[in-house]
Amino acid sequence: MARPSLWTDEYWLLLMQLYLKKPVGVKPIYSRGLVGLSLELHIRPQVLYEKMLRLRQLDTPQMEQLWAKYSRNPKRLSKEVKLLRQMNGFGQADQFYEGVEVTESFERDFKPLAEDERYTPVMLVLILDLYFRLTPQTMVAETPEVAELARLMKLKPHEVADIMEIFQTCDPYLNRNALITSPLQLPCMDIWRKYADGKPEQLAAYAAQLKDYFR
Repeated sequence: MARPSLWTDEYWLLLMQLYLKKPVGVKPIYSRGLVGLSLELHIRPQVLYEKMLRLRQLDTPQMEQLWAKYSRNPKRLSKEVKLLRQMNGFGQADQFYEGVEVTESFERDFKPLAEDERYTPVMLVLILDLYFRLTPQTMVAETPEVAELARLMKLKPHEVADIMEIFQTCDPYLNRNALITSPLQLPCMDIWRKYADGKPEQLAAYAAQLKDYFR
């Protein structure tokens, strides 16, 4: 049985609170706040982003009522959100879903890998994007682009370079032997299969959006 993930009108309060956080407005699709709410509700960031765009439009009586009731009364909104989060499935999520088999999809992309908790799948995506912008000779800790990406993700430059070395063993054009001793070989191969065979511009666009999560 999958964990319930359907949108309910109560969630507008959570979304409005996020919208009103400074800087006020629609948050980037992979901003930390939007992804955090997405993980909490088990609703994809893309869906919440589209809902936030609708929230801004004030094109229905429901939206007008929400804005009239809460936009100038942040304390009231905060109180309502706090009460909502105290309901079953929010404040006591572990107990609420105890004994229920949870099916996760996008959530896994933002959670630490079991093989090495320093990394998440989305971090591997960012490293793969940089991989295609460099040559094997420059995939080292001393390369400025490697160091810059490491700072963004709060890693050490050699940790980014280590992942690039594993990606080199996934690259059929390099014909490198796999690093059998690395527990990250399989996660890197999964990311390679998922993104490396597509159009580079699509990977680049996705990576550019993901960087908002780490800023």
